[in-house]
Amino acid sequence: MRATWKGGNRFELLPEGKRFWPAMRTAIEGAREQLWIELYLMESGALAERFVQTLEAAVARGVAVRMMLDGVGSMGLARRDRQRLRAAGVELRFFNPLSVTRLGGNLMRDHRKLVVVDGEVAFTGGFGIVDEFVDAWYEVAVRVEGPVVHDWMRLFAQVWDSPLTRGGRSRARLSPRLPPAPEAVAGEGARGRVISGRGHRYQAIRLSLHGRISTARQRLWLCTPYFVPTLSLRRQLAQAARRGIDVRLLLAGGHHDHPGIRYAGQRFYGRLLKAGVQIYEFQPTFIHAKFCVADDWVSLGSCNFDHWSLQWNLEANQEIEDSAFAAEVAQLFQRNFAASQRIDAASWRRRPWWQRVREWAFGTVNAWMTRLK
Repeated sequence: MRATWKGGNRFELLPEGKRFWPAMRTAIEGAREQLWIELYLMESGALAERFVQTLEAAVARGVAVRMMLDGVGSMGLARRDRQRLRAAGVELRFFNPLSVTRLGGNLMRDHRKLVVVDGEVAFTGGFGIVDEFVDAWYEVAVRVEGPVVHDWMRLFAQVWDSPLTRGGRSRARLSPRLPPAPEAVAGEGARGRVISGRGHRYQAIRLSLHGRISTARQRLWLCTPYFVPTLSLRRQLAQAARRGIDVRLLLAGGHHDHPGIRYAGQRFYGRLLKAGVQIYEFQPTFIHAKFCVADDWVSLGSCNFDHWSLQWNLEANQEIEDSAFAAEVAQLFQRNFAASQRIDAASWRRRPWWQRVREWAFGTVNAWMTRLK
């Protein structure tokens, strides 16, 4: 799907689960006709129980619910919960379930996160239906209204109709039955576009980020939980810092669901710090959010900007060009920088030998896996 900028949208930044879960639940409970849900992670637990109940209630009042989960990311969803959803009338499909007949094909995952309500309102970010997202992990989402909601629906329909998506009561294609695009919101609204990635086949997200880094005039602030950047991204960040751009990275600290990935990414700290890049490690919890701001441009969504996201996953981000929204995101960054440990270049050079060993060991494993891809 070609990424097209559209005006007349409204975007609401929803940092932390205490903001985006109530907003999303209210929207779902107010659905009149249809709900489209696309997720990578869903595991049985307290949050999943509440979510299933909400969907059961929606179907009971006549809402058509389509739910698409990744075949690997949903492996923690118990059979009883799958049966409950189907028994209630939810049309449930799974993207690319594991197969022993095509081992390499198992690497492609649907990492997108999307909820669309009545074709009028959409939510995206890095969230999943897992208990950790309620208060143990720091996450950010965005609420979307306006013409770009239609682009999110087109993206959903493409994967729903894909031969890699299994299950459901009917194999009728969804794409030809898309409703018309919503009208622009009252007032001028903000410009936005939906940008997607399909592994190495289509890397519009990567190309868009690189383009913004190369043209940034003042700032480039990037938050990603799994910092194992490509060589080209590392070079661009360093070059931007050397030409005087305020380049900052907000990364996960000691709270991490995959500590080895953190150590693998730390091997790049030295050269980035030397180039003038500022690095902050978030301290309160595991920061799972994926968002960035370059001057008045914002990108927020599912993409981690790492090798795996860019080479294998289906990803999607909401891009926004609006000075007021960018200022709000910058304020969020500032609050998170204040809750982070800034990595000092001189101190980093004096880090202990065991830290260097961890970086080398996990970095070697990561480099080996990257070559395999």
